[in-house]
Amino acid sequence: MKINKLYILVSLVMLSCIQDKSNAQKTAANPETKSPNSNYKPAFAGQTRAPGMKSDFKYQVVILDKSLKNPWGVDNLPGGKLLISQKYGTFRIESLSGKNPIEISQGVPKVDPDGQGGLLDVAADPNYAQNRRIFWVFSEPQTSGGSLLAVARGNIAKDEKSIENTQVIYRATPAHTGKLQYGSRIVFDKHGNLFVSTGERSDKEVRGLAQSLQSSTGKILHLTIDGKAVANGSFAKTNSVRPEIYAYGFRNPDGLDWNPVTGELWEAEFGPRGGDEVNIIKPGKNYGWPVITYGIEYRGEKVGDGIQQKEGMEQPIYYFDPVISPGSMTFYTGNKIPEWKNNLFLSGLSGSCLVRLKIENNKVVGEERLLFGMGERFRRIKTGSDGNLYVVTDSGKLLRIVKQ
Repeated sequence: MKINKLYILVSLVMLSCIQDKSNAQKTAANPETKSPNSNYKPAFAGQTRAPGMKSDFKYQVVILDKSLKNPWGVDNLPGGKLLISQKYGTFRIESLSGKNPIEISQGVPKVDPDGQGGLLDVAADPNYAQNRRIFWVFSEPQTSGGSLLAVARGNIAKDEKSIENTQVIYRATPAHTGKLQYGSRIVFDKHGNLFVSTGERSDKEVRGLAQSLQSSTGKILHLTIDGKAVANGSFAKTNSVRPEIYAYGFRNPDGLDWNPVTGELWEAEFGPRGGDEVNIIKPGKNYGWPVITYGIEYRGEKVGDGIQQKEGMEQPIYYFDPVISPGSMTFYTGNKIPEWKNNLFLSGLSGSCLVRLKIENNKVVGEERLLFGMGERFRRIKTGSDGNLYVVTDSGKLLRIVKQ
């Protein structure tokens, strides 16, 4: 009986993903059919609305679990497991089969789950098999009022029922009373240090701090495992600058990953109305928000002076208008789907799709939209240790994408 239910469930998912042939061809030829929110012009050809493309094989979506509670972050653990963070302050360990999940709440600090806050990204230490250590980011309520993005670490107990030795190692200040745009993603560099992205907290009175080198918000930070600035950083020899800042001028960066071909750090962030960006992160560079942007305010007026280019500020290699709201990104590095090797995948929240970007010489040369028939908000996409793609949705599903 269980097997029959699984077949029925998978068949329903496949039917929701497969569009009629004419619609699929239309989408492949022109992924974005809606008009942009502004008449802003790209800085170079191919910076937005790249040619459409279509995968030339069939894929299958398998629902492994649909009982997650507002999942947010996903990382691989040894032994074919996934570690998943959940917005309201718990972790879950899932097998790649989705069976017998383990929930962990003990040892997790209190989070502020209001708005876009909560328990956010999680990353396993590169030496997890030896030390069982994990790192995570969360919105931490402050006794003085407001909240901020905090970076914590701890060890998963051997029985996998609690987090031990929990310690907050960094706080992105200043705190703010708003509940929006904390960021954040965590990735490790080749030396075992952390890159952490932080949001600029959205409100007009604080968003300008993304340009301030005395603030942690709206930044890419480079931290040791103890939460200190990595030595000899971008601004290590500059007075009155936080030495942990690696790059700045970001709005709400919820995507970070390493390009497996070039070894460069890539980032994706939310724009307002229009202006979602994909950037290549370089040390010491200014990525422009809120001075330059390809988006407009939600109410329709210009952001600031309404400019898209300025000397000394970096251009995105790609932007979306209208937005897809990129909740995360991953370069596909598995071998199960050779046609997708080294392609960049973005998980769309408001876009209700996955976006596949083909990259050549650090330029986007093709775009495909996947799973747009499921009606889900795709929060996190990750290349699994088995070479398949795994996705979690705001509705609480854990999905695996496999080639048929």
